[in-house]
Amino acid sequence: MRSHRVFIAGPASWNRMVVLDRLPEPVPHMQFAEDSWETVGGTSAGKALSLTALGRDVLLYAQSADDEDGRRVRSALADAGVPALWETSVETERHLNLMTRAGERVSLYLSSPSESHGAEDARIRQAMSDADALVLDLAAEPLRLLPMAAETGVPIWVDVHDYDGEAEFHRPFLAVADAVFCNADRLTDPVAFLQARVASGASLAVCTLGADGAVAVDADGLEHRVAAVPVDVQDTNGAGDAFLAGVLDARLAGRGVRESLEAGARSASTVLGTRHLHPLLDAVLS
Repeated sequence: MRSHRVFIAGPASWNRMVVLDRLPEPVPHMQFAEDSWETVGGTSAGKALSLTALGRDVLLYAQSADDEDGRRVRSALADAGVPALWETSVETERHLNLMTRAGERVSLYLSSPSESHGAEDARIRQAMSDADALVLDLAAEPLRLLPMAAETGVPIWVDVHDYDGEAEFHRPFLAVADAVFCNADRLTDPVAFLQARVASGASLAVCTLGADGAVAVDADGLEHRVAAVPVDVQDTNGAGDAFLAGVLDARLAGRGVRESLEAGARSASTVLGTRHLHPLLDAVLS
């Protein structure tokens, strides 16, 4: 087991996945699903699973209710070997994800965690201080924790997903980030965005490009590109989380930017062949 610990805060959910031949049009109509299943979701759960599989010491902090779906999420992650600190919420986060084989997706939030009252703050502060890297994902509770995280001085990694360069909710995360990850879905000029993040103080900024791999800008402003690892794709959910996990694991091991991006691409490829967030869940949720 590697000695470096990663603290991850953010969503862990219970999801219903529905595969369609096309995303629904905004008119009344009927469609038949090609496939459907239930599974663990949440970007933080995905990162925790991938880092666990890589042998990294992880602590996931997330919220769930003491209900059937909450117990499913907690049990599945525990059985997959992910250590977690859970705060009890009124509701468990649940999504309905409509997807196509081409990787298109619409995620409908059926319920979200309630506001935290800080019951676990002392344990969270200690866990953050003991970590070598903090991953704070886009959600209300990690947003609340940003000042506490910044006070620790531990490097903060953020994943702003399909950020458009303007949304207000993302800005506090970007302001404290040592490493920034995103995808190119809504950015007109990904490299310019990455350069701007490094100019603002980030030591690494990375944008995933789907089948075209990823591009990064390092602390010196140098651009790096890496190709995607060829693989038969069953489901793209969790690929971005696995990519970040692979890069983070490699950076903690002292690897350079290029080698770390290659590790991220390999990590992402491992989740594309499963319909769960990670193959660790295949036996747990079979």
